[in-house]
Amino acid sequence: MDKGYEKERFEMLGIKVSVAKRFRTFCKKMSKSQSMTLLLMLDFFEENGISPNEKIGPNMQTLESEIKKRINAVIAIIKDIEKNHDKPTTAMLQSLFMEFEPKQQKLILEKEIEEKKVQFVEKRFK
Repeated sequence: MDKGYEKERFEMLGIKVSVAKRFRTFCKKMSKSQSMTLLLMLDFFEENGISPNEKIGPNMQTLESEIKKRINAVIAIIKDIEKNHDKPTTAMLQSLFMEFEPKQQKLILEKEIEEKKVQFVEKRFK
């Protein structure tokens, strides 16, 4: 008996024989009763906002692999841009700025100290 639903009575549904057989085999695969399997299916469709008429499309593994391929392609493009465009341009700009680097100007507060050169002259005594 299904937990939580022991006191409820059964209701008859009008289902075609081929559909009923298919549903019973599905219930055996799920290892649940027919009522619980139908309840799980209804909950799944309602929670995920999916209509049984719509196709979900490819499964999650194929979607994940496609996304990973696209991410790897984007990474390769970015690396190529860095290698062939950014680094050479940056190097050229840096070399230009190194050549035309302005001379450092002295601060106004700094005093120029001139070094006095002392020369010794030998005197000869006679």
